Amino acid sequence: MSVLQVHVGIDLGSTTTKAVVLDASGEVIGRGITNNRSNYDVACQVVHDEALTGTRFSLIRKAIKEDTELAEVGKPFLAALERNFRLRQYLDQLVRLREALQRAADEPRHHAYRRDLQERVDGIVDSMMELGTGHFSELAVRKSDFFRDLATADYMHLAEQRSDPRGISFDILCSLFDAAILAVDNSADGDGFVRQMSAALDSTLERALPKVTAKASQLRRLVEATCSTVIDEVATVGTGYGRQRLPFPKEQIRSEILCHGLGAHAMFPGTRTVLDIGGQDTKAIQVDADGIVVSFQMNDRCAAGCGRYLGYIADEMKLGLHELGPLAEQSHSRVKINSTCTVFAGAELRERLSLGQRREDILAGLHRAIILRAMSLLARSGGINNEFTFTGGVARNPAAVNALRSLVNENYGERVLNISPDSIYTGALGAALFALRRAQAIA
Repeated sequence: MSVLQVHVGIDLGSTTTKAVVLDASGEVIGRGITNNRSNYDVACQVVHDEALTGTRFSLIRKAIKEDTELAEVGKPFLAALERNFRLRQYLDQLVRLREALQRAADEPRHHAYRRDLQERVDGIVDSMMELGTGHFSELAVRKSDFFRDLATADYMHLAEQRSDPRGISFDILCSLFDAAILAVDNSADGDGFVRQMSAALDSTLERALPKVTAKASQLRRLVEATCSTVIDEVATVGTGYGRQRLPFPKEQIRSEILCHGLGAHAMFPGTRTVLDIGGQDTKAIQVDADGIVVSFQMNDRCAAGCGRYLGYIADEMKLGLHELGPLAEQSHSRVKINSTCTVFAGAELRERLSLGQRREDILAGLHRAIILRAMSLLARSGGINNEFTFTGGVARNPAAVNALRSLVNENYGERVLNISPDSIYTGALGAALFALRRAQAIA
């Protein structure tokens, strides 16, 4: 039985928690992310398990690539295996959701119509199971990879169809879901990997293309052997907004500033300025040629102009967070926003909508206002050097990115702006690099 030594970094943020796994050479071999915010301990466990799952898929990918007989069928096989594995994960979570919904429906306050309510909930979850298969089909384009987002969208749509204002209303079905999804969020399926991988492997090989089927026995042996590899976590380092809640000794905790600086430098070695807009704070960081922080500014007093603020706006507009940027990009006449205070976000938004201003134009103004706050922090930290890296969840938002490009050009002229598709993992990557360095120093 082979052993793989790894180094893990966990970034426990206010809106998402991320994990990155490095091998002994410093290569990223696994990642995990969750939007669980109700329980930090569970969020930590979920991303840890997800990152190790990603690590096992990396091992499978590497083993297939090194086997000349399997290399030809490796790509379609791996794509199908991962889709089927994610489907099995999703269906298992729906099973837990069904159980939680049934428990909520069994409460005394629903006694008069309990049986009807339980049957209706069962029917909704059955339909969600069918929809889940579509979410993970080969041509599917999912709006989100998070269980909570997908399940909420499907449940609300089905509940609206199956509610009865004179009996079991939409509000009753929604209240059940609110209680149930919280229960699912607060649980982790720590021993599910082997079961889910076995089911995914069977499903993949049963429906495989002829070329894959011809190699089925070899592929099965390779996957089973790879999944039996013992993963030895040599060192783990935690960071992030909630880092004090991580179950690590103090010497295994690093500040967000240090981790984002080192992570950005690892992604883009020429980086000298880093802007991270997270869920609860914004950080403007200056680093040297080795990724060491030399100065920084941070708005640590409130969440104004951060990802959490955008979350409030999304909730007010009854939209997914991922929908805000594309909507803002459709603006024709940007509205000037004077405040990005989270406390007053809902009231200001409702007022502007009541004045007849288009939500696309309001959102465009909101995104520019957020970036203006960030520009102030950048100026106080030392400005923007030639190579500049944007990290954090907001770096995935096209309206925020375009507003940043425009304002940087207006204030500093042309600059190299780096944005990695994996920018949300920057802090976790920095933490993993500190874990690797710690292990090397001890050795």
